[in-house]
Amino acid sequence: MTFSLIGRCARTGQFGAVATTSGLCIGARVPFLAAGIGGVLTQHRTDPRLGPRGVALLRSGCTAQETVAALEASTPDHGWRQFAAIDRAGRTAHFHGARVKPAHNHAHGADCVAIGNILASDRVPQAMVDAFLAHPEAPLGDRLIDALKAGEAAGGEGRPLVSAVLLMVAEESFPYADLRIDRDPEPIAALEALWRDYAPNIDEYVLRAVDPDRARGG
Repeated sequence: MTFSLIGRCARTGQFGAVATTSGLCIGARVPFLAAGIGGVLTQHRTDPRLGPRGVALLRSGCTAQETVAALEASTPDHGWRQFAAIDRAGRTAHFHGARVKPAHNHAHGADCVAIGNILASDRVPQAMVDAFLAHPEAPLGDRLIDALKAGEAAGGEGRPLVSAVLLMVAEESFPYADLRIDRDPEPIAALEALWRDYAPNIDEYVLRAVDPDRARGG
């Protein structure tokens, strides 16, 4: 009942993730990122403890594959879990537990990986990756939104979607963007509209934090 993608922009070094589901408040549970490090997606009977644990492994120098292997080995209930990771070099890895419900699938591309479970079509992850890679010159947020829309167009999940998230990190310890639709009958459309409104001011919000003397407005 969740499809998601985590990726890296090779031009800027930014990392980002998007996800959507038929449950509430997905942004609080699935994507975890650290600037200059990479990140983790954790879903299907979601255990949010795996996100910070995975980021800590990446921070320690583990590759994406090593991180995923360590999460699997250290999680007693890993049969219920589905997760993916990307490291600072853009390498990716994923894991599907034996009890993850179908249709589920994954797809890897340059600097990105998509995973999904309880999908209406197992083509969803590949459609997300294809959309993410289609315009590498575009801002990362645009590419992430395109991936989410492509996943829905490829079938999405079998139940109506309710929530969605777009999370990005750049150079600072805080998110570059952390946009969440916690409950909406059209969460992907609502997330896209929120991103379009937020994107023109995104660097100003960072400037207010790191160099307020140069910032505009209040």
